Amino acid sequence: MFFRDPIFLLLIPVALAGFYAALRMRQSPGFRFSSVSGFDGMKQSWKAKAAARLAYVRLCGLVLLILALGRPVSLVSDAYVETEGIDIVLAIDSSTSMLAEDFTYGGRRLSRIEVVKDVVREFVKERPHDRLAIITFAARPYTICPLTLDHGWLLDNMERIHSGMIEDGTAIGSGIAASLNRLKNSKAKSKVVILLTDGRNNTGRIAPLTAAEAAKALKIRIYTIGAGSRGPVPYPVKDLWGNKVYQQVEVDIDEETLTKIADMTGARYFRATDTQSLRDIYKEINSMEKVRIEDTGYREYNELFVLFLVPGLILLFAELVLSNTVLRQLP
Repeated sequence: MFFRDPIFLLLIPVALAGFYAALRMRQSPGFRFSSVSGFDGMKQSWKAKAAARLAYVRLCGLVLLILALGRPVSLVSDAYVETEGIDIVLAIDSSTSMLAEDFTYGGRRLSRIEVVKDVVREFVKERPHDRLAIITFAARPYTICPLTLDHGWLLDNMERIHSGMIEDGTAIGSGIAASLNRLKNSKAKSKVVILLTDGRNNTGRIAPLTAAEAAKALKIRIYTIGAGSRGPVPYPVKDLWGNKVYQQVEVDIDEETLTKIADMTGARYFRATDTQSLRDIYKEINSMEKVRIEDTGYREYNELFVLFLVPGLILLFAELVLSNTVLRQLP
């Protein structure tokens, strides 16, 4: 047995000091006589003896209540769980090319960025024990959410990602560098970046392979995903009257560089040409990135405060009743 709130046990010395002070006051006579020789040989009745000891009943009751406040518990069992212990940064391209509608979700044709957000949401739910962060990048990187175990908050923040939120361009190197900044001080057993893009690096101050060298030095793996169908894809534009129309455009993915980035850091490159292949890629990465560590998941306790609370209340109630009835004392 131990106490969950032991700070309350400091009240026990206070109660003892109060009891001692009250006992000293009760020992002073209520009436003063010039001589007590006339009382020699008189014996105390059982009521007088019992009344003199009622204060101890009150003290015991108070001590029991204080022990109950300390929340005594006993350990029933430990439950051990295996957790991944991985810090993961999800780096998502949000350049305007991600508006191409060559992916479908739920039977509807949607932009790449919207489908990616839905698939990433599924991935996050499969990693409940890992710290996750989200970086988006176009012409420059932007931190959507730092590393956190609060995945609900992370997913809420992910809804802010949309094409056009950052000046247009594809700064893959800068996106990697921003992801590394989120992981460089991490103490996790494994550190991973999952970078998704549908283009090639065309802006930014850091070359993608230079950023990959830094990741290699930091022992951070970078999984790269090229998202987009092969060949011309429908891309939404506005006509002269402001109506949404589609043009067939072809987006060039720099698969060679993405493959080199993954190989340099000990990871893999994937190509997602539709929603299902994108979902399968995140599932495969999810299954590959497992670092099992055993930790105490939860402990089951028995709350024992009732064993102290109930007797304490009974003693205080009994002292109150007796001191005002059969053991009542006159001053």
